[in-house]
Amino acid sequence: MARDVQITFDCADPAALAAFWADALGYRLQDPPGDFATWEQALDALGVPPERRNDASAVVDPEGAGPRLFFQRVPEGKQAKNRVHLDVRAAPGLAGDARMAALEAEAARLVALGATRLSRHEPAPPLGAGHLVLTDPEGNEFCLD
Repeated sequence: MARDVQITFDCADPAALAAFWADALGYRLQDPPGDFATWEQALDALGVPPERRNDASAVVDPEGAGPRLFFQRVPEGKQAKNRVHLDVRAAPGLAGDARMAALEAEAARLVALGATRLSRHEPAPPLGAGHLVLTDPEGNEFCLD
């Protein structure tokens, strides 16, 4: 039986990291629960104090195809390289110079949103199509593939 998958990020600022990934992936902030028009209304009704309102956030694929991304505040900072990371498919169907140009353009857009560029890996046929490695604003590695 297939399962739904949620990807969870431990982070210092869930709202900011959720906004970055929503922009990066074309996702949107998850709607508030029930009949609430806004998250502020929902959090007020749930009695969540102001200092706890950025404890979590989530973004979803507007078409419902991709996994939900959940961001939860944790007290500690990132300790080491990720053992699991996201590959953002920014150049599907492209090869060679056209692929790398598309990846570079997407990297420039994401750096403007707060990502940091780490490295470029040139195409190495037959298996290596070429990719870029970046980090999100909190240092989580991901690849533009």
